[in-house]
Amino acid sequence: MPLIQRQIIATFLLTILSLTARSETLRLVTEAWAPYVYEENGQATGLDYEITREVLRRLGVGLELQFLPWKRCLLALEQGQADGVLDIFHLPERESQMLFVEEPLSEVELVLFYARNRPHPYRRLEDLRGLVVGISPGYWYNDEQFRTSQLFSREEAPTHEANLGKLVRHRVDLVLNDLRAGLFLSARLGLLDQVDYNRKAIGHDRLYLGLRHTPRLERLARDFSDELRRFKREPGYAQLQRRYAAPDRPRP
Repeated sequence: MPLIQRQIIATFLLTILSLTARSETLRLVTEAWAPYVYEENGQATGLDYEITREVLRRLGVGLELQFLPWKRCLLALEQGQADGVLDIFHLPERESQMLFVEEPLSEVELVLFYARNRPHPYRRLEDLRGLVVGISPGYWYNDEQFRTSQLFSREEAPTHEANLGKLVRHRVDLVLNDLRAGLFLSARLGLLDQVDYNRKAIGHDRLYLGLRHTPRLERLARDFSDELRRFKREPGYAQLQRRYAAPDRPRP
């Protein structure tokens, strides 16, 4: 075959491969956790959703997102029904199940929320003795003492919104949530004047994109991390942070 024909065929194949890459879709699962990722008027939205969508757009990859309860998210990834999980904590024991994109999507600050008419100050673990703390099923809390303490009991709720509802009805004494998420959800539920939070944090953590262990997704993880770092230096990223900032809480 003449050289010119080989060059034409090679160029054609490269074009086809490029088009295929640009039409690739990443199937992700997540549990709604406003303002990081949630549904509004039937559409996915949120800080980390918009960040992920923009980074994937720059990489020529589409995004398909499904909302599931948290434990089902992990099961979907394990069974190969999803390519990854959006917004997950990076734990060493999870590394055998998934590949974590190196650059985090968001920083979280875990605090204890209380009802304003029934405050429970928190400065040390002993302050929680005999209390009931609302938590979310399947979630990881990185403070080991808090996670394993027998001083207080934990009560799960199906959603973060349900946890706040139980708090203002005094069905739990405290609710553990991220500061920005707790304030954001309280504002959406009209509860900002009914809840407050202890200023001493339980801990800090980061939210990541976790992907299945495959050669294709390993390459995507590297590209995603590099592009996310670039995006974080741009004005568009700062604008997203301002748009999803925690609302101001009313003065007591």
